[in-house]
Amino acid sequence: MKHQTDYELILAQLKALTETERDTVANLSNASAALNMNLEDLNWVGFYLVRENELVLGPFQGKPACIRIAYGKGVCGAAAATDTTQLVPDVHAFPGHIACDGASNSEIVIPMHYQGRLVAVLDIDSPLPDRFSPEDQTGLERCAELLERACDWQL
Repeated sequence: MKHQTDYELILAQLKALTETERDTVANLSNASAALNMNLEDLNWVGFYLVRENELVLGPFQGKPACIRIAYGKGVCGAAAATDTTQLVPDVHAFPGHIACDGASNSEIVIPMHYQGRLVAVLDIDSPLPDRFSPEDQTGLERCAELLERACDWQL
């Protein structure tokens, strides 16, 4: 069953949460909480921040996670290396998948940019196979774009 998510509502919430704040950690923390509250059937939602050509764990909701991910490793690393959204219906079939949480079965990872350079990825996992639709991808990419503009990425 595909989910019907009100991305206009989520975008309005993210805008309200970030419009008077520029701090990246604060905004990404609230964004991970808002996404976790509004999206069904998730077991992890958060951000990995680019640090010296690798991804480092940032604000998230869920179980403890992998702290560092190399470009090209797993779904997050593939998104960073290719600079493209990764919509993965079955993570167990994804070459090099990193199983931070064995309960995850599907995943979407969206690259985020500031001044033309990759600064983070938005990572969302679900225990359901094939949880994320093309509509989710579009909606979540819009959320990531809002956060790209809302944050001061000078970390």
